[in-house]
Amino acid sequence: MIAEGGSGSPRPLLGPEIDARPASRPDRVVLEGREVCLEPLNPLRHGDLLFEATAGREQDSLWTYMFDGPFEDRGAFDASMARMATSEDPFYFAIVDRRSGGATGRAALMRIEPAHRVIEVGSIVYSPRLQRTRGATEAMYLLAQYVFEGLRYRRYEWKCHALNGPSRAAALRLGFTFEGIFRQHMIVKGRNRDTAWYSMIDSEWPAR
Repeated sequence: MIAEGGSGSPRPLLGPEIDARPASRPDRVVLEGREVCLEPLNPLRHGDLLFEATAGREQDSLWTYMFDGPFEDRGAFDASMARMATSEDPFYFAIVDRRSGGATGRAALMRIEPAHRVIEVGSIVYSPRLQRTRGATEAMYLLAQYVFEGLRYRRYEWKCHALNGPSRAAALRLGFTFEGIFRQHMIVKGRNRDTAWYSMIDSEWPAR
């Protein structure tokens, strides 16, 4: 679309000017809440309890829509944990129950673009003990607060398999806005994945 310039010449319409300083990258900080705290993933500190809480044949359903897992073998789990612990993007956190001190899940900040101030939350695995608890919601609140207030991102994304109903419902419950479906977006574990996209922007935080 073209607008009329002051001299009568056409002028392109552009978005508003904004503070173009880049956001910060996630750092090795602990995010403290009442029910849970989020600690940078550490295989020695978190590995045993995360394996107990999320691995084994009885927990296979936790990994249905994940890029990794399921894990029945401790060696494969430990190798995955070691890779995650040294990764900067995705940047992984363990979700730790404050009462017991044990890790009950994980989440990551990923697809980190400081120049555009865009970041995504993903790779979320909640053990049965964490699911449908106040701590589960608080973990996502702590990450959003860190993203918007601590790191100064403008756009916070949530993406999931379009067939993952619980994840899609969680995104809406947490205040993300549905933006559409990317068809045939990925091939994951030999199967097609259409991806549902959601976002929250800085002007919507913390109202949501």
